[in-house]
Amino acid sequence: MSAEAALKDTLEADMLAIGAAAREAAAVLATASADTKRTALCAAAVALRANLPSILAANRQDMAAARDRNLTPALLDRLELTEARVEAMAAGVEEIAAQADPVGRVLSSEKRPNGLTIERVAVPLGVVGIVYESRPNVTADAGALCLKAGNAAILRGGSESFHSSGAILESLHAGLRAAGLPEACLQRPPSRDRAAVGHLLRMHDSVDVIVPRGGRGLIERVMREATVPVLAHLDGNCHTYLHAAADPAKAQAIAVNAKMRRTGICGATETLLVDGSVADRLLPPILEALAEQGCELRGDAAVQVLDGRVVPASATDWDTEFLAPILAIKTVEGLETAIDHINRHGSHHTDAIVTEDLEAAEAFLSRIDSAIVMHNASTQYADGGEFGMGAEIGISTGRLHARGPVGAAELTTYKYRVRGQGQVRP
Repeated sequence: MSAEAALKDTLEADMLAIGAAAREAAAVLATASADTKRTALCAAAVALRANLPSILAANRQDMAAARDRNLTPALLDRLELTEARVEAMAAGVEEIAAQADPVGRVLSSEKRPNGLTIERVAVPLGVVGIVYESRPNVTADAGALCLKAGNAAILRGGSESFHSSGAILESLHAGLRAAGLPEACLQRPPSRDRAAVGHLLRMHDSVDVIVPRGGRGLIERVMREATVPVLAHLDGNCHTYLHAAADPAKAQAIAVNAKMRRTGICGATETLLVDGSVADRLLPPILEALAEQGCELRGDAAVQVLDGRVVPASATDWDTEFLAPILAIKTVEGLETAIDHINRHGSHHTDAIVTEDLEAAEAFLSRIDSAIVMHNASTQYADGGEFGMGAEIGISTGRLHARGPVGAAELTTYKYRVRGQGQVRP
């Protein structure tokens, strides 16, 4: 047997062992008390803060390698950890710990005419495989959410964040030990080998659902290769639409924030639509503010007339998630045209309307086919933390099981509990 074949066999055996251990750990975690899980999460937050120096040192190692590989500025931003970002991770874990336990919730209850009581009750999914790119903070967010929901997790972060994710996982393991829970509740593959992802996607005997979080290439690979059910998170081609009745001050503040607060996140606006009847009034100060912040402006002919810095937009720009300081800008004929454009070109992630016309706002909120729709707010609020979830495992753009931010409650399924007094079916 060649050395390469031996390594493949070893990796497959390692992944199967991880899966078996996760299945055993999930059985323990499924019946863990709310207090036990809370103890584990609070201890993990303490460990994240205590291990700050080692986490930042591991991240510096990853950042140096990423720069050598000439990763894009957006990916470098996602990869970088700072003291503030580690603190945000710890605070997010504490917020998850403080939430009500999603397991055991009675979702519905009915007493049938025959005397049977039927309850629908939330239970853990089981073992969740999470595949993600760049962002090492996903290790803490996803691990904490899975733990809160009573799920074991296999966390396969991007190779570029290998050291950072490992240091964060050590803190989560410290929390598990403090609560007397097995470390196998949260695991990761032993190497950076991309073949580990392929094994994970086919481990239907030990993995109940796969959650991918990353770019379109990763999501498409997962959906193409997985034999395990997938909770999809597609790209964030988000829109902000400035309606004819938009307040100019709100329009400028929201448009600039939605694009420029953080350009590399999935909730960043990538296309700005504006009613043609008010474009010459609303757009000039917005274009000026965006240009001052270094945003590349790509627009249709009507927008180009308003500012000489606007370059022509291509047909593909309307379908692109830039994840960079680039904005596509288009004039539209009104609400109907804007809704049609978004539903045709968007990724069904997050879209916003800016208007003082409540009727127009309600039509937009009702008819835009996206997981998150907003009125007079920045699309950058598309975040589990901002939705009160502490963190989220991703923004699901599909329709099955969960849609929008996926927090702990969305990482449960349900079963029916039926109680009788000796009934037999006639």
